[in-house]
Amino acid sequence: MKRLLFASLVVAAASAAFAQLTVKEPWVRATVPQQMATGAFMQITSPTDTRLVEVRTPVAGVAEIHEMAMEKDVMKMRAVAGLALPAGKTAELEPGGYHVMLLGLKGQVKEGETVPVTLVLEGKDGKRETIEIKAPVRPLATPAGGSTKK
Repeated sequence: MKRLLFASLVVAAASAAFAQLTVKEPWVRATVPQQMATGAFMQITSPTDTRLVEVRTPVAGVAEIHEMAMEKDVMKMRAVAGLALPAGKTAELEPGGYHVMLLGLKGQVKEGETVPVTLVLEGKDGKRETIEIKAPVRPLATPAGGSTKK
């Protein structure tokens, strides 16, 4: 009985840690007709060591975590298996760095719309949980910092 109670408390603590994760300034870049890919960006802060291991959205056939990095004077983009979210540090998902690629778009993503995004997080114990966010669609010409202010 004590073991079962302890296990329940550990699960509750893990769930509370994921619940305290914050996502700020989520946004998706608008597309033009027939464009098949775009990016999603945000700032994620977790109170505990966590990993972002998967992203899902109904607007795309595939959503991948990507990294942009310089290799021999050439900027390259590649999918990564996950993104570490160290406790208390903000991970910036932004143009030109880590970001989410939305591939196989099911239609045009238009400025002013909101895109539902599911983040799949994995704790140190291997337990996975999801967080649902809504990312507003910003203009195609939104600069790397994400600001639409002029």
